[in-house]
Amino acid sequence: MVEIIYKRKIVDKIIKYLKSREIVIIYGARQVGKTSVLRYLIENHIKKNVFYFDLEMPNLLELCDQGAESVFKYLIQKGADEKNKIFLIIDEIQYMDDPTKLLKIMHDHYPTIKLIVSGSSTFEIKKKFKESLAGRTINFELYPLSFEEFLVFKGKKYKLDKENTKAVNEELVKLAEEQILFGGYPKIVLEKSEEKKLAYLGQIISTYVRKDIRDIGNIRNISAFNKLIELLASQSGQLLNVLEISNTLKINRETVLEYLDLLENTFIIKRVTPFHKNLRSEISKNPKIFFLDTGMMHLLWLKEFPKVILGNSFETFVFLELMKSGKKINFWRTTNKQEIDFIVKNKEIYAIEVKLNFQNMDNSNLRFFSGNYKCKTATVGLKGERKGKYIWELIKEI
Repeated sequence: MVEIIYKRKIVDKIIKYLKSREIVIIYGARQVGKTSVLRYLIENHIKKNVFYFDLEMPNLLELCDQGAESVFKYLIQKGADEKNKIFLIIDEIQYMDDPTKLLKIMHDHYPTIKLIVSGSSTFEIKKKFKESLAGRTINFELYPLSFEEFLVFKGKKYKLDKENTKAVNEELVKLAEEQILFGGYPKIVLEKSEEKKLAYLGQIISTYVRKDIRDIGNIRNISAFNKLIELLASQSGQLLNVLEISNTLKINRETVLEYLDLLENTFIIKRVTPFHKNLRSEISKNPKIFFLDTGMMHLLWLKEFPKVILGNSFETFVFLELMKSGKKINFWRTTNKQEIDFIVKNKEIYAIEVKLNFQNMDNSNLRFFSGNYKCKTATVGLKGERKGKYIWELIKEI
């Protein structure tokens, strides 16, 4: 059976740089689909004079660690046509001892070679990139599937940029609920059995989150680190109080901040800062925390997939959709506890309130904010009689 390699939205952005000199770097968590993106590029856009190195293979890792000259000689021996552009695809670049040196020399001294590389952790790569690659790279981040990509992987042909009928929206709601419950990791989305989804995602958590990331960050207090991940999973969509976490886990504040940086740079969480215009009444300290996959969040928090959609899971899903569409996102909160879930800055400012059930919307904070900032407003929900927008409608609007 031929394996289908689905096109990810990031592909259209990457192909614009296939003819340029910059090194293309694709970052993303393990199992998020980086290798599939590389294979899609090879099969559909590059096709010839292309060489793929998987650095999980010891012989290829050793070759790369020997340096640019050894790699170039190897490519020529393998039949590379040096009169034309040679595409060298390196998967899992973070395994190298000194990736900067190879990339820098390849870029500066071998102009016929176009490098496209992938890495699982910006933290690890930054640690190993001992010199600057400024001006030599173009970076892309790959996340679990967006809702639009999820529909493609499920074989559903809905046009989200068109006005949908009530019946179509009802079908889309059911599909959105499925993605919220199980998350957007490609392997989990393609798996039909809930039992296997649970097993596969559990495997990703135990190998990537609990082992790889722990090793990358050289974590000594393993118990506290594991408890922190579970605590953060239960707090997705909430304000992050580092002091409170420090007291709860009995580890110092600096260690908590170190762990948070590590989890953000390995694509497990994202911190969102408050929107403010230097008004004294606006809090500009604590960020909000969001998990980058709702399925992973559920397993770490509840140890199972929930049977119903939870409010903070839905807010996390809405955040992820906004983030994956490339929007700059903040939130707003005052000392009087007035709060707006998301402030999105594109060509204009959008204030967005999120409630799982449309009937529970309270627009008073939106009215107050828009009165002060003269912005557009939107309410996003999923259940009940519609009194606002679905997230797929809002995305195409902003």
